[in-house]
Amino acid sequence: MIVVSAASGALGRLVVRQLLTRVPADRVVAVVRQPARAAELAALGVAVRHGDYDDPASLRSAFRDAERLLLISSPELAPDRRIGHHLAALEAATANGVRAIAYTSFLGADRDGSGMNAAHHVTERAIIESGIAYAMLRNPFYSEAFLNAGLRAAAASGTLTSGTGGRGLNTALRADLAAAAVRVLTDDAYLGRGYNLTGPLWTYPQLAEVLSDATGKRIDYHEATDETPGPMGFLMGLARSGALERQTEDLTRLLGRPPATLRQAVAGALSET
Repeated sequence: MIVVSAASGALGRLVVRQLLTRVPADRVVAVVRQPARAAELAALGVAVRHGDYDDPASLRSAFRDAERLLLISSPELAPDRRIGHHLAALEAATANGVRAIAYTSFLGADRDGSGMNAAHHVTERAIIESGIAYAMLRNPFYSEAFLNAGLRAAAASGTLTSGTGGRGLNTALRADLAAAAVRVLTDDAYLGRGYNLTGPLWTYPQLAEVLSDATGKRIDYHEATDETPGPMGFLMGLARSGALERQTEDLTRLLGRPPATLRQAVAGALSET
């Protein structure tokens, strides 16, 4: 049995759907906090079970008969609470004799245990020390966080703005990251190591060119002169510092093909907005 935790989230839903192209529905379990809101998953023929990171007993019940677990990281941002969630899931996996865990970590968590990687770093170490076979899926930021919002507005105004200083971003689409997770969940050959997943490097000036081609309208790129407020400002700052330019071939190896290009990602984003 393959169990997917936090399966009602955007990534989890994609993983469940892609798993069904490889294994029968009766071998897949979707663990969600609110089963009543997971009718879409139940309609696929998979078992939907209640499992709440804040309720360790529910996780022990939800993980019964699990052979493999995709531990999708908790959405909680406070490191202490997030670590508690992950350790509760690991305890439940151990209690149920789970044979292998794939964990959605974050790029750089193997190197750095501070800041936003603090909980991921601790969780990785705990999984390794548990003795359970593992695969660490160190995801980058999702391309959707940068592309999906604002493309149509940029097309309408003819101007695309960012505060990235023209530096590169190594983001990847959720669909590609879900496919990578499915690969390690269904093939033992990929267990026993961490994967540093990056998509093809792109820049906002390149995005303006691709958007121009996609819309048939000239889109000019401008560098922001003021700080972008909120979470996007934080992401822009990371990009401007060069922190999002790391590149590896791990995602390509797991997919057996190149991850989506910027042009493909833009086409997908425009079709959804």
